[in-house]
Amino acid sequence: MATYQHTTLWQRLKRNRFAMAAMVFLVALVTLALLAPFIASHKPLYAVYKGQTFYPAFTSKVKYTVVDPATKQTEDIDIEEADWKQMNLESAVWPLIPYSPGRSDLMNANYVSPSGDQLFRTGDGKTIPMPSRFKHRLGTGVRGDDTLAGLIHGIRISLSVGIFAMLIASFLGILLGALAGYFGDTGLRTSRAGLWGMYVSLIPAWFYAFYIRTNTLVDALNGSVWGFALQLLISLALFAAIVALFMWVFRFTIGRIGFFKKQVTVPIDTWVMRAIETIISIPGIILIIAIAAITQKLLGVIIVVIGLTGWTGIARLIRAEMLRIRELDYIVAAQAAGLKRVAIIFRHALPNAIQPALVSMVFGVASAILIESGLSFLGAFQVNSVTWGSMLAEGRNNFSAWWLVVFPGLAVFLTVTSLNLLGEALRDEMDVKDN
Repeated sequence: MATYQHTTLWQRLKRNRFAMAAMVFLVALVTLALLAPFIASHKPLYAVYKGQTFYPAFTSKVKYTVVDPATKQTEDIDIEEADWKQMNLESAVWPLIPYSPGRSDLMNANYVSPSGDQLFRTGDGKTIPMPSRFKHRLGTGVRGDDTLAGLIHGIRISLSVGIFAMLIASFLGILLGALAGYFGDTGLRTSRAGLWGMYVSLIPAWFYAFYIRTNTLVDALNGSVWGFALQLLISLALFAAIVALFMWVFRFTIGRIGFFKKQVTVPIDTWVMRAIETIISIPGIILIIAIAAITQKLLGVIIVVIGLTGWTGIARLIRAEMLRIRELDYIVAAQAAGLKRVAIIFRHALPNAIQPALVSMVFGVASAILIESGLSFLGAFQVNSVTWGSMLAEGRNNFSAWWLVVFPGLAVFLTVTSLNLLGEALRDEMDVKDN
């Protein structure tokens, strides 16, 4: 019989029924998010109109030009704006949910419940009871938008915020935590001239790297996450270059004097810990709302701000592990062998210190989803799609529309609970001492 140490993490997780149920649910969510445009769409997957075959849900075209075989007249069809259900299609294959999020169905506007009477207008203008194929299974909102379509497309927003925000937070937390834990306040040394040069350079480096480039950064932040990430990397590189230049100048000039030539320690651990204490002292939700108020209320802003404020917990975990690992024999042996400190940190120490941070990342995704839902509920940012929080906010305007509260609330609850169950299972199974 295999001992605990000889079983893989996956084998141990399979014994945890709650963890496996959570993992199945999360895999289903990711699948729905990836296939959302083909699962919930007002455009048919396949259609035959006036003898011609189209695939509206799969095409990247803006319009179709149809030639009537009888009259030879042409007709332009706007693929996105066309009401495909009102067209006299000869044949069609519809998505599982034949509605797009946020698209109005005026025949069923003003909060039609899932069990209420729903109406449908045929291609010849007749009003009939809603066919079963086109029924709004979870009801509609004030404009007749389908609730189930909004729920499915809302998965993409929630998972995008959670995953991308935690990627930013993880990068910062792992990097700063590793440096603080490995070097501490005494492990990194430089000349007094270099240290003074670094202190003097902070204000001009910030001025040229961030203040002067404020408009560029704000425009990028209002555009896309990737554009802002590129501009932020440019600012960080410029900041580092200015600091390095000042340190070199100070070493080359006053560094020749005995007092400034003396080697001193760089208190990187103290700097990181003070930064952590400063960030956690500011309520995150208030900070995010304040930043959203001075920028355009776009999804990218929320992702970046959550990432820039959510790294503190990961950094503290990595720092604690690095403080322990740096004293182990294999790290001491690597130092004695003359390996570069960068190689020791990132190739030998960090891979063994990252396990506790993985658990924190899972919990962080759940936290980011909750923050996004709360902010969209409050209307703190705008997005070109329906979100779970915006659906809850619409339900708040009409408490009789219970389906706009129950179903989005249940989606948030199940997603966050599944992530927490998976995080707890990972924490329990990674803790070898307790097993």
